[in-house]
Amino acid sequence: MKVFNAHKRNALALCFALTAASSQAATSPMLGVQLWSVKDEIKQDFEGTLDKLAKLGFQGVEFAGEFGKYKADPAGLRAFLRKKGLQCAGAHTRVDQLNAANFKATTDFYKTLGCNRLIIAMDNRAASKEGSAELAKELSALSAKLGEQGMKLGYHNHEAEMLGDKGQTNWDLLANNTPKDFILQQDVGWTTYAGKDPIAFVNAYPGRTVTTHYKAKFVKGTEGTSIIGQDKTDWTGLTKAVRSVGGTEWIIVEQEEYPNGMGQLESVAASMRGLQAVLAKMPVP
Repeated sequence: MKVFNAHKRNALALCFALTAASSQAATSPMLGVQLWSVKDEIKQDFEGTLDKLAKLGFQGVEFAGEFGKYKADPAGLRAFLRKKGLQCAGAHTRVDQLNAANFKATTDFYKTLGCNRLIIAMDNRAASKEGSAELAKELSALSAKLGEQGMKLGYHNHEAEMLGDKGQTNWDLLANNTPKDFILQQDVGWTTYAGKDPIAFVNAYPGRTVTTHYKAKFVKGTEGTSIIGQDKTDWTGLTKAVRSVGGTEWIIVEQEEYPNGMGQLESVAASMRGLQAVLAKMPVP
């Protein structure tokens, strides 16, 4: 077992070296990672895990509520990110963290951190038409309030928002009833899982996929290896769309499945290599 674990550690170290070497060229959009992908590892070693992510070639991180020893020290966290060559690509949050009681504390923290994009990770109301309409109204008001702080608001989908006929999904309802500068952070993995084409949603709302979650998933009821480049998603076509139509500034890798016995960081490294292979074959924009 010790020999096997040593082999895995050596292989992962080689992954870091190869990926970092292949990611020296500037990318457009920039490449980030959603820290939920390594949710267990950052609890064990926050700084060490972010250091490894930086060495994989990521240019930024998107937070999901875990800040290690910096939970009350956003200035310190900003300095740490800068030291590692990382930017804040955004943060996932909840609607209640932006209510009247929490708004100032939440925005003060993220502004000090240097984060100007807050994305609602999910809301159960988005599973129904009535709930989506109510949610869109609340998000529109919050978007205007955040705009006064120089910040932008967005929403991140799961399967429920993508179900239904073309143009009639709850995602469409949210998109059509929120401001044009409201970020539609499409999670292409969940869109795929719902049996829909993620490229179609990028094209439907030009300039609004400011940040995009690249996640490998398969249509519900089918199976495969959930690693970017080892799945069936048209990553080349999607990347062309987010560049030319979506207005995407950040491609954010999110890994929620860890196939073939791989660990969280190891799976993220594999998806990063798959993404870099796609980008290497595309013209530099």
